[in-house]
Amino acid sequence: MVNETVNQLLSLLRYMTPALIGTRYGISEQSPIITTKYASSQQSDSPKFQVSAMKNTLISFCLFAILTMTVFAQSPELPWDMEKLSQPPEYEWLDAEPTGDLDMPSIRSLLYRGEDYGGKATQVFAYYARPADVASQTEPRTKVPAVVLVHGGGGTAFREWAELWAKRGYAAIAMDLAGYRPVEGQNAHDRQNRQRLPNGGPDQGDEEKFGSIDKPANQQWPYHAIANVVRAHSLIRSFEEIDTQRTAVTGISWGGYLTCIAAGVDQRFSAAVPVYGCGFLQDNSAWLPRFEKMNDQQRDRWVTLWDPSQYLPRVKLPILFVNGTNDFAYPLDSYMKSFDAVPADAKQLCVTVNMPHGHPPGWAPPEIERFISQHLLGSEPLPRLGSPELAGELIIVPVEGKQPVAAAQLHFTTDTSAINQRKWTTQAAEVHEARITANTPPADTTAWFVTAQDARDATVSTRIVFP
Repeated sequence: MVNETVNQLLSLLRYMTPALIGTRYGISEQSPIITTKYASSQQSDSPKFQVSAMKNTLISFCLFAILTMTVFAQSPELPWDMEKLSQPPEYEWLDAEPTGDLDMPSIRSLLYRGEDYGGKATQVFAYYARPADVASQTEPRTKVPAVVLVHGGGGTAFREWAELWAKRGYAAIAMDLAGYRPVEGQNAHDRQNRQRLPNGGPDQGDEEKFGSIDKPANQQWPYHAIANVVRAHSLIRSFEEIDTQRTAVTGISWGGYLTCIAAGVDQRFSAAVPVYGCGFLQDNSAWLPRFEKMNDQQRDRWVTLWDPSQYLPRVKLPILFVNGTNDFAYPLDSYMKSFDAVPADAKQLCVTVNMPHGHPPGWAPPEIERFISQHLLGSEPLPRLGSPELAGELIIVPVEGKQPVAAAQLHFTTDTSAINQRKWTTQAAEVHEARITANTPPADTTAWFVTAQDARDATVSTRIVFP
């Protein structure tokens, strides 16, 4: 494509230059041309000099066009039809309208139309919860904000996750991205308590995520997963009780991975919180063995199509990255590359030492709800930390924004083992009015960062520094 474009422009250049010159000045392409090096102010009015200037301008324009079209041709186009996915999908309720009896909170279940898979239409199972059905303080007719909940690997649509957000005052939709639905009344965290949908999409195993790379893009799990996240967003926005200007997305593990992509491709969201999941999986992640099995072409195709590093630079909304220092799947080096790839000024980090990995631990951090409420409801914001600086024997971290800091800590490691297997040491830092200070860590430190808490015990962190 790139070579074809360049050749077409060069042919156009060869064709247009003599035509334009001959038409305006009656001079053939072979006529001697005076270069600007020897042109005086007197010569600048001569036809030959004007021809030279015109020719140089035309060449510069075409070269610029070649460069511009080459860059755009090399930029990955979205695999998804976003205009199509932005329309509400067909759906059907699987249960009756809630009675309004708050003694029996009602979380509704539904099926909505997914993308075709294997030549057949698919359906996606989801739970839908709204504040009016679980919280007495919310008026049923009040427009409410909404959040899309994206499960991780081995997960499904979790009823309690949707109910948790409804009790916070949000409508919530939690979908299954593996072609299943939970068995009602059973523990959905146990995979045995799920039923395969007759027309479900691709499953969520590593084979579907990586082993299908030679298939058409629309027959691979990442394609369907993102499409179904965007469709869930379009669906919940179509409900009359939703304030369409206040929606957010959060996901856990592989759901965090998907949240990174969704935040870059669906500009209708107002905030995003990926938990654990990130991009640059090909550089370091739990799936390096999978990439090692691919040839160069397969690896490049997977990265171009499905790695969040391709989509994070598109993010324009506020985004909070939440992770632990020792996550087995998404290590801090790839995590920081992902954070750095986001151009948004409103990006923040919440990295804590030894955060456990899982669905309940992944939706437990209070910072998730506080960050979303900050940007959707105008609630009290999280503290905001600037870039840490070294000044002699001190680390100085500016405190930005109006939210005061109540406590702070320095975390460092001197280990040289794999980044997600290191032991971390924590020491108290000093909080001043507009900055945090801490003694510099030992000279053999291999990584360090600073965390801070506000009066609500909400934690934010600086970027991870690798000396």
